[in-house]
Amino acid sequence: MLVVSWSLVLAEEQISDDEQVNNWLSAFERALKKEDADGIAALFSAECHWRDMFAFTWNISPCEGQGQIVAQLLENQPRVQARMFSIAKDSIAPRRVKRIGVEVIEAIISFETAFSRGKGVIRLLPEQGKVWVFMTSLQELIGHEEKIGANRPDGSESMREFGGPNWADRREQELRFEDRDPVVLIVGAGQSGLTMAARLRALGVEALCVDRHERVGDSWRKRYHSLALHNQVSLNQMAYMPFPETWPKYISKDMVANWLEHYAWALECNVWMSSGLEQASYDEAAGHWHAVVKRKDGTTRKMKPKHIVFANGIVGAPKIPNLPGLADFTGTVLHTHDYKSGQAWAGKNVLVLGTGTSGHDIAQDLFGHGANVKMIQRGATAIASLDAVGMAYTSYYKEDLPIKDADLLAQSVTYPLAVRNAQAVTKLQHEIDRELHEGLRARGFKLDSAQDNTGYLMKVRRTHAGYYFNCGCSDLIVDGKIGLVHFQDIEKFVADGALMKDGRIEQADLIVAATGYQTQQEVVRELLGNEVADKVGQIWGIDSTGEVANMYKPTAQKGLWFLGSGLSQARMYTHYVALQIKGREIGLINE
Repeated sequence: MLVVSWSLVLAEEQISDDEQVNNWLSAFERALKKEDADGIAALFSAECHWRDMFAFTWNISPCEGQGQIVAQLLENQPRVQARMFSIAKDSIAPRRVKRIGVEVIEAIISFETAFSRGKGVIRLLPEQGKVWVFMTSLQELIGHEEKIGANRPDGSESMREFGGPNWADRREQELRFEDRDPVVLIVGAGQSGLTMAARLRALGVEALCVDRHERVGDSWRKRYHSLALHNQVSLNQMAYMPFPETWPKYISKDMVANWLEHYAWALECNVWMSSGLEQASYDEAAGHWHAVVKRKDGTTRKMKPKHIVFANGIVGAPKIPNLPGLADFTGTVLHTHDYKSGQAWAGKNVLVLGTGTSGHDIAQDLFGHGANVKMIQRGATAIASLDAVGMAYTSYYKEDLPIKDADLLAQSVTYPLAVRNAQAVTKLQHEIDRELHEGLRARGFKLDSAQDNTGYLMKVRRTHAGYYFNCGCSDLIVDGKIGLVHFQDIEKFVADGALMKDGRIEQADLIVAATGYQTQQEVVRELLGNEVADKVGQIWGIDSTGEVANMYKPTAQKGLWFLGSGLSQARMYTHYVALQIKGREIGLINE
């Protein structure tokens, strides 16, 4: 009897891409339903990757290799009962593309489980008929869908209530929280906090943002005068309410700030400004936090939220290192956090300590205002031009795809593939930026491609520091218009600047410390105590699975969540945290 494998039949029949995808999905569903380990394994290539985004595992769970993938699927399938796998009807059709140099049929898929609807991505090797990359993601909970689109409320309670409270009256009363506590207390009302509040509202979970700034958007508005986004607007859209199509590719910090203020109003986010979390402790028996919030008028409010979400970025207070002699400097010392504009420093001598993004931007701003600027480089820095970043970094968002499809594709990569992609991208960027890099090296600037040649892409994940997208400052260094000093050549700081080891003094009226911030773990330690901080551990950086540590997923402390990073991460990952919280509130997830 002749036995012919399914994959060989595919190759011989030369069927269409859609048919290959549908056939694979049908075979996968049959094998999964039968809990057939060998059948499932046969559908994946020798090298294969699966990243589950809460659909099967209630966590971000990457797997590598047939053995891990099969084990994870079979462990969770009895509970999940995944079924109805098909090509997603409301997404782009399957298409042939190259990803990290590999030609694949890339398809966005949909499926259901016993309690949810999901979407995912497969990258199928057309010659083998097997899948190389598999991603599954939770999209909505059945019976608890977001109140958007066709499910939006009709607003009848606000229509023509003569003699009664109108929408504005009800919003004012809701914001006071006089007769109740929020289910979720969100620390921070920037892009992450507001998007989180909007998503929870759409799911019927009451949330309150607290923020120490005076106005929504001040976390951007109060930053240095010349700040603009270094990523294009197509990557940075916000959930439910995208930026206007008339906006430029690179938007300024004040545009972001004012948009956040408008977003909070339009999405009916509950926000207390000039307020902050003072302390909190978790009551295991009661299943909620005891939290103390300080208000603008100095009073405090005790609350019992079930969840606290830190959406205040990925860092804490500004950090100025204890540098020898800095206390003897008689000029002005500012951290980048407090720097606003170079206007007052025209004709003055300025040293900028640090060559990351803020250091470069501030040095360029000072130069633009007529200051004599030198940068002090402590460690090697990854540099990429905006052209190189645009050509190689945000590829999914340049392919004219719906943003939800682009987000799914962006979330499909496990850490080993992310490293390979970063290496390929970095190699291409170095070719694009060869002349720029040669000019920087000629000036003595130390360039860094990371220990594994992954450039800034992995620096973002690993440290969120040590890189700069050139908006012109690198050119000023190459041209000698902004000077360069190496930190190891400094003996100490003195009254009028930096005493170099060769005896000369680098004169300074102002020293700007672009030296970073304390870790988020220290913020947790200050507000929630040592026990919780030690229990949770590292926040940001790479964990043992290759994912970002303690971000966007359950932590070791029940009821504690972390959101951070840029606008695109806020858009993508608040979706999952909101669904995780909703799942717990309806008893679907039992910790």
